[in-house]
Amino acid sequence: MKVEYKVKRYNPESDVALESFDTYVVELDQAATVLDGLIKIREEVDNTLTLRCSCRSAICGSCAMRINGQAMLACNTKVSDFEENGNIKLLVEPPGNMPVIKDLVVDFVPFWSKVKSVDPWLKSSHPPKYMEEHIASNESMLHLSGVMGCIMCGACVSDCTVLEVDKSFLGPAALAKAYRFVSDPRDDSTKFRLKALEKPSGMWDCTRCMQCVEVCPKGVDPMGRIMKLRDFAIQDGYKNTYGAKHTAVFTDSVKNTGWLNEFQLPLRTFGIFNVFKLLGLLPILLDALVSRKVPPVFHHKLPSVSSIQRIFKKVDLQITKRE
Repeated sequence: MKVEYKVKRYNPESDVALESFDTYVVELDQAATVLDGLIKIREEVDNTLTLRCSCRSAICGSCAMRINGQAMLACNTKVSDFEENGNIKLLVEPPGNMPVIKDLVVDFVPFWSKVKSVDPWLKSSHPPKYMEEHIASNESMLHLSGVMGCIMCGACVSDCTVLEVDKSFLGPAALAKAYRFVSDPRDDSTKFRLKALEKPSGMWDCTRCMQCVEVCPKGVDPMGRIMKLRDFAIQDGYKNTYGAKHTAVFTDSVKNTGWLNEFQLPLRTFGIFNVFKLLGLLPILLDALVSRKVPPVFHHKLPSVSSIQRIFKKVDLQITKRE
């Protein structure tokens, strides 16, 4: 079958345009992967094409790239999955939110620096004696098996919508890695870890767009781990941060009226006397005015608010039973 590849090219040594797209048409088997086609292009058509790959078994994570607009592992993505009306057209680009070195190869230094910043190793104030073990229950390790399945491919970072506008954000991979150690029963630095993650550009900056969940090839669920970190922080007493206040106000509004009071949300989160913070929201207000999406000043209860409140009561009851 014929497959059309439109590949984004980038050559830092070029004297002409640094970025461009090249189109290749190759003949592939029905079971071929996107990586199979790229390797064929490099070996038989254009040996200047630069990409990363290694295991071809979705283990090393080195072949993560954007395929038709979404981050995927090229080695376990079949070209036949993109067939439409007998045609297969692929748009292949390097991962997003990381500096491009050449063609489909990106610089992972920012990625690794953020992972390292969360101290991804066990910390214990009472290290075991010689020949003694840290014993963890089977249940606790089974719980962590999902997040420990991360292969550091960077797909979640590539498609993170927060990183597109804020490069200082820790990102889903680093925060999921932080959760792995916060939840490990052998680690006793939870309070210090949570305090560090409370800072700006930490766990409260996630917008819950679910892109990291969508693109993760190993089902790590980075967003779910970030939400759990927030729960841990609130349970551990970190309730005076803007993130925690935002969560409390959001929940209170929905619980009491059935829907979110968007007008009061920033006022109650930052406080009506926090002039500098509120002034910083003026550009958002102006955009809302232009697009006619300003929330109503006068908020009313929904007729079905009692149904919403019953849901809250059931959730509270389940939490109480678990405790």
